[in-house]
Amino acid sequence: MAERWQKDADGILIFTGLFSAAVAALAAVTVMDLKPNSQDTSAFYLENIYQLLADPNISRSSIPVTPLRPPPFSPPKYVILVNSLWFLSLAISLTCAMLATLIHQWARRYLRMTHRPRDNPHDAARIRAFFAHGIDKFRFSWVVGAIPTLIHISLFLFFAGLLIYLFNINYTVFRAVVWLVAVTGAAYLLFTIMPVFWRDAPYYSP
Repeated sequence: MAERWQKDADGILIFTGLFSAAVAALAAVTVMDLKPNSQDTSAFYLENIYQLLADPNISRSSIPVTPLRPPPFSPPKYVILVNSLWFLSLAISLTCAMLATLIHQWARRYLRMTHRPRDNPHDAARIRAFFAHGIDKFRFSWVVGAIPTLIHISLFLFFAGLLIYLFNINYTVFRAVVWLVAVTGAAYLLFTIMPVFWRDAPYYSP
């Protein structure tokens, strides 16, 4: 049992590591759109200076004393939504990685406590029964089973943010990606409901 926990945790750590790196790389690009761009500010001032110098009808006295300021910055709504979804996805993915690391530690402790070489078979059986009761009492299997569910939620949030981002950036790329996401979502839904109608179906999703 503990060995199975460790193998599951190993797979989760590998996946969350790769997935978190991909999400972080994309979020690092879109997060820059949440704050004013210094180039836009420079372009605003240069445009105003050019208009003043290019118009021969403007005299020195007609130049406003109060300096012009760029309009207040407000990021597009889709940028706020995309970053919210991606950073939430990243936070959930990293939480799953932390839980997988903890499961590794708990499994090692379980093996260390239940496989002590100095214990006789009777004491070893009592210790294993004691810890098995604690595992059932504190719903440890629920904690282990909740991690894949959180990973799936993290994936859904990432795909939602990706589609919103591509829809506002390039519609051609959006149409290419949305078909793949739709097929994947349909397959996931099929795998989820198949065990309800066919008890012998090998497919399963949290």
